[in-house]
Order: sequence, then C-alpha cells, then structure tokens
Amino acid sequence: MKKDATTNSFINPEPHVIISCRDKDGRDNALSIGFIANVSFNPRIIMIAILHTRYSHHIIKENGEFVVNIATEELKSEVEYLGSTSGRDTNKLENISTTDATLINAPLIDMCPVNFECRVVESLKPGTHDVFFGEVLKVHCDEKYLNNNKSINWDKINILHS
Repeated sequence: MKKDATTNSFINPEPHVIISCRDKDGRDNALSIGFIANVSFNPRIIMIAILHTRYSHHIIKENGEFVVNIATEELKSEVEYLGSTSGRDTNKLENISTTDATLINAPLIDMCPVNFECRVVESLKPGTHDVFFGEVLKVHCDEKYLNNNKSINWDKINILHS
C-alpha cells in the first residue's frame, strides 16, 4: 500500500555534475549541482538549475556558456569541495587540471570522463533556482568509455549520485 510522502521529496538518485565556466576577465570557476536533466534531442539541450546566490550563476548569466562535467564516485571529495566553497574568494580550480573547451570560452574538468560544452539558449526562474537551457555544442569523452560507434557507454562509468 502506498502512503503520502512529503512534497519536499526529490527524484533520486540524481547525478552530481560539476558545472565549469569562465568570467569576462578570464577567471575560471566551477560548482557542483544535482539539478540537471536532458530536455531536447534536436537540438540537444541540457537543463541545469543554479541558485542566484552562487558565484557561477552570474558568470553563466553574463557569458551564456558552461560545461557540464560528469562526476564519478571517485571524485566525491572534489565534488563536495566545489559545492561547499565559494569561487568569489577562492580559486577553486587551482589544484584541479583543466583544458580549454573547443567551441566555448570555459574550462573542461580533466578528471571527469565526459564533458558537454553548452551555450545558453534560454533561462527562466520558476522558483528558487534559475534554470539555464544549454544547447550541447560538443561532447568530449575518455576513449575507454566510447563504443565502436563513438557513443558513450554509460554503464562503464561509475557516475556519482546523491
């Protein structure tokens, strides 16, 4: 028999990802989030939701670009650090290896096996978080996780969930 649950229950498990971005002065930042979803196949669009108080929020709002970096269980401590430390006062990426994205002005987090370069096509604020809809312009994946047809074999990746 089913019972009523609280309305503050969320769909779980949700993946934890690292969102990376670069401000207009060339300063890189990253934060971990759990609010992410696929929205469209054509064009390929990913939705992320970020509180307006987060430092990366204004960077993404201003520049309209971000990278979704898929975190693995092995990166749990890095994800916790990136989600609990503000980039306003700290260079959170000084000890984390990055590579410049190919099509946008933002860093890829090298330790993440998959990275999605995204350009914001729309944003809205339906509640506590601003929702950014990013068109996927390019996907990077560690070779060991690619199938013969270059599609990602998600079953091989130990994705970090809440």
